[in-house]
Amino acid sequence: MLKEGNSAPDFTLRDKDGNEVSLKDFKNQWIVVYFYPKADTPGCTIEALDFTANIDTFSDKRATILGISNDPEAKLDKFINKHNLKIILLSDPEHKVIANYGAWVKKQMYGKEYMGTQRSTFLINPNGQIERIWNEVKVKGHVEEVKNLLLELSLE
Repeated sequence: MLKEGNSAPDFTLRDKDGNEVSLKDFKNQWIVVYFYPKADTPGCTIEALDFTANIDTFSDKRATILGISNDPEAKLDKFINKHNLKIILLSDPEHKVIANYGAWVKKQMYGKEYMGTQRSTFLINPNGQIERIWNEVKVKGHVEEVKNLLLELSLE
């Protein structure tokens, strides 16, 4: 289980165009890595739109937003184009990175148990350490909370 202060595990995943994107590509920057269950569902769309609406503030603080799900690249492409998203979405079809970050969990719906992605966010500092972890994220107000913490930390 990852904890605040741990080094963020490196990864390489593909974006909507099949390009490889690695965590190490953003060395010496703030990175927001967020895990979401499924592209183009209501909560995931709101979260992606909220991050996109605040992209300038994150960019001003040299922060990159990386959203990760187990959706295939083609679905990410449709999701990004449909909602004009300005964040980087990555495909983890085998949920290796999702599991490595502790976001691949047992869930339950209508009495049936299954494995799925828990909505989680990790704020990684420019030294590559996990600054903050949010588990079981509730979408409403979450991006604002992440943004406010980044603004506070960047003043220190």
